[in-house]
Amino acid sequence: MKKFAVIETGGKQYKIYENSIINIEKLTQEVNTEIKFDKVLLKHDKTTTIGSPYIENATVTASIIEQFKDSKKIVFKFKNKTGYQKKQGHRQNITKVKITKI
Repeated sequence: MKKFAVIETGGKQYKIYENSIINIEKLTQEVNTEIKFDKVLLKHDKTTTIGSPYIENATVTASIIEQFKDSKKIVFKFKNKTGYQKKQGHRQNITKVKITKI
């Protein structure tokens, strides 16, 4: 079985593998910089380690590949019989990250 971990960033949890590429909520660092995620919830290599809530002294290293905006999501509000309609769009800022070391 491959080595994997579960990390928390941006209020969400992600199951990650080494050399995988994931899209997460926007980080403030620049492109081509190394970042470390220290909120590791679970780590599996030969044995499985579960944190409560986080594993101490465990970090995941990654590098930022790209900063971009996600595709547009349409939010449409409607109330029957009152003539109320409201259409909004939303584009989330996204950071593409490559996991280098678990």
